[in-house]
Amino acid sequence: MTLIDSQGQQASRQLRVQNLEYPEGEKSLMVFDTPRDVRGSALLSYTHPVGDDEQWLFLPAIKRVKQIGARNKSGPFMASEFAFEDIVTPFWQKFTYAGISQNELNGLACHVLERSPNDKNSGYSKQRLWIDHEHLLVRQIEYFDRRGELLKVYTADGFTQHNQQHWRPASMHMRNVQNGRQTKLEWRDYRFAQGLSDRDFSQNALLRAR
Repeated sequence: MTLIDSQGQQASRQLRVQNLEYPEGEKSLMVFDTPRDVRGSALLSYTHPVGDDEQWLFLPAIKRVKQIGARNKSGPFMASEFAFEDIVTPFWQKFTYAGISQNELNGLACHVLERSPNDKNSGYSKQRLWIDHEHLLVRQIEYFDRRGELLKVYTADGFTQHNQQHWRPASMHMRNVQNGRQTKLEWRDYRFAQGLSDRDFSQNALLRAR
């Protein structure tokens, strides 16, 4: 993860992410390894197709777990341009969808779809998704704030297919057009079918994350 301020100054962080999909949703655990001031910080998320998502943040500096309340989901995750609500899986059931159109993005033919979050606590009034024709991958999302003004632009690049079924990007980029800050995520060493279980995504696992 690279944080870039409005003056172009950069700060780098390394983190690990593990996910578990199950019929009722998805669980994820993100753990920061470097630099020293954030080492051991971890976010545990339970994402549900219906109902409120659940998130807990562990900060070693204060040695306690803090639950992220529904009203705080629009806040920044670890000083990045990704909000807590951007970290969870965006199940289709949690949005109301508008009309679809066709356009090109960097030479790619795309479906352009608008959706509005059903959750009144969301920091967004709507989102505009650019989905490529060939593989139906989300290439770009434009996020609009509660006033209806463009707030952030997310892009994903370098998609590759793993195990002949899972498409994953090599990089993600979130650019805040209102404050000039950016966050870049570069992914490597994707692994699948690692034998993870619910025990790996408990609050005890959050405390053990190092």
